[in-house]
Amino acid sequence: MSKAATQLDKHTKPPSRARRLWLKWRFHLSILLLLIPLGFMPQYFRDMAFFRGDTGLGERIIGDVQVGPWSLTLAETHEAGPESEAPGVYIKEFNAELCAACIPQIKAGYLRIGKPRSLRTAGAIFEGSPYRLGAEVAVSASATADEELWITLEGWDGSVHQTTMSLAKASPKTVEWLKTQGNRP
Repeated sequence: MSKAATQLDKHTKPPSRARRLWLKWRFHLSILLLLIPLGFMPQYFRDMAFFRGDTGLGERIIGDVQVGPWSLTLAETHEAGPESEAPGVYIKEFNAELCAACIPQIKAGYLRIGKPRSLRTAGAIFEGSPYRLGAEVAVSASATADEELWITLEGWDGSVHQTTMSLAKASPKTVEWLKTQGNRP
């Protein structure tokens, strides 16, 4: 060995205990970091199947609803009451599936609590595939428990058909929530 290499070895400190542990266990820690996301995969696959419609429409199926010549199956996404999106803004999520024969005939679908004044105020538009449409309906804290859920479907031929359903039948938890807000029927 050269004289310079010998002097260099004398001046270097041995690695600290933490450094030795890091060098020994870094491979195992990297494997652990690869395994952690695998723990979340089952929930991810459940969510994706739900959003594709493979596991049904939601927590509570309301039933088949006839809207003019068309029909759809309506469901609550979550059985709980409305969720707060912002201060004073409450949202209730519903899902729907159009009948197979109706799909090519329907242009748009809308959902609203309370009677719409016109097609421009028909409510929340259904979004998604025809086999799993979703709508987020605004629930006013001043609404009463005897309100009705209005379903509006617009056809490609320009026809508009509407039907109603009592809010108590569509979402009993929302009616309970409205009663806790101080609104009585």
